[in-house]
Amino acid sequence: MQDLKVTLIQSDLAWHNPEKNLAHFEHLIDSINEPSDLIVLPEMFTTGFTMHPHDVAEKLNGRTPEWMLEMAVKKNSVVAGSYIAEDNGKFINRLVVMYPDGSNYHYDKRHLFRMAEENKYFTPGSKHLIFNVKGWKISAFICYDLRFPVWSRNTFNNGKFAYDCMINVASWPEVRNYIWQALLIARAIENQSYVVGVNRIGSDGNGIPHSGDSMVIDPLGKPLKQLEPHKELVETLTISAEKLVNFRNKVNYGLDWEKFKIL
Repeated sequence: MQDLKVTLIQSDLAWHNPEKNLAHFEHLIDSINEPSDLIVLPEMFTTGFTMHPHDVAEKLNGRTPEWMLEMAVKKNSVVAGSYIAEDNGKFINRLVVMYPDGSNYHYDKRHLFRMAEENKYFTPGSKHLIFNVKGWKISAFICYDLRFPVWSRNTFNNGKFAYDCMINVASWPEVRNYIWQALLIARAIENQSYVVGVNRIGSDGNGIPHSGDSMVIDPLGKPLKQLEPHKELVETLTISAEKLVNFRNKVNYGLDWEKFKIL
């Protein structure tokens, strides 16, 4: 396990305009001027957080995953972000993790935001995703999942933690930005892991403003980086493997975590 270089891309999104968003994110990715192991994009980064999936959904293995592969190859980096996928007539808020060699994994959003009626238009996922980058085990979640600590709970079995870093890609409204920040910190503390939260900026097609407030939190709950709100930013920083291992060796709360299974 080596140190991990993570790039956060905090941006506005063009409403229901995948080609414009892909072109803009390609420009932002091209601006990364140092090596990065993992590039993280916001939730529904091709369309904005919309409840009109019929208008903008893509078939599996459509343009967005193809584009993510192009970016992964261009930067020799893993690229992660969510888009609207259609699978046999069902719409899914799907986070794709794309590697430069074309291998890929996905996580389907488990907790659908019923206050926006996401549960009426999308099908929830049922499986966790933990993927590996440079020896780091990384667990993936989407926006509203952040409010559910049992679903995102780390585990410690046979001397090993299930994951070392959590990523959450979001379209989290500005009116609840304090909660966004507080929950990211809480997830880091309770799971003894790094947490990377990437949120959009700008107003969506419903006029709802988003402030960004994208963050990287260390395993002690301390923000290593918080992006300035309301600004389009591309930031790369290094998270320390040694710091994580030393902290866990010194105080391993996982030894006292309850064992449980999600049905």
